[in-house]
Amino acid sequence: MHNITNMNNEADFIINNTKKWVGDVVVGLNFCPFAAREVKRGSIRYVVEESQQFEDMKEGLLSELKLLDAQPDVETTLLIYPNQFHDFTAFLEFAEFAEGFLEATDYEGIYQVATFHPQYVFAGSTPFDAANYTNRSPYAMLHIIREDSLEAAIASHPDIDSVPDTNIAHARQLGLVHMKNLLAACFQQ
Repeated sequence: MHNITNMNNEADFIINNTKKWVGDVVVGLNFCPFAAREVKRGSIRYVVEESQQFEDMKEGLLSELKLLDAQPDVETTLLIYPNQFHDFTAFLEFAEFAEGFLEATDYEGIYQVATFHPQYVFAGSTPFDAANYTNRSPYAMLHIIREDSLEAAIASHPDIDSVPDTNIAHARQLGLVHMKNLLAACFQQ
């Protein structure tokens, strides 16, 4: 099997680093106002994709979509690519493929994909803007999100449109050094 989940020490290390990032950064800084609930429920699936072959990665993505179909108690999946996509541009190309893949496999409107990467840089930003750390992660990741759940969460939020600006302002207030240190701390286990 080309993806590994809790099957060996390397995968455990990668998943633990990712869980620390989710806990300390995503939930700890409230970058996603919906994540804390799913962490508490244990409904986030963490999958490490070990293959660097495109066809295997495509098959892994499809497998996760089918798993989410079959297991409604799994709210979301973080599909982690620790040894692929060291180049942010190459990762964005893969993410674009993934979005098209959802459409081609009739999953558009059922799931959507969000992206995280260690070198994430928002369009119009510079690599040294602390705001990029709202989407910087220990590894390249596709976050597969249930569209219905996202719509319900958005409807229940008092001001969802303010979340990105609030996150950017918070990251900038904390500063580049602090944000770098938070991300680096995810590897110190």
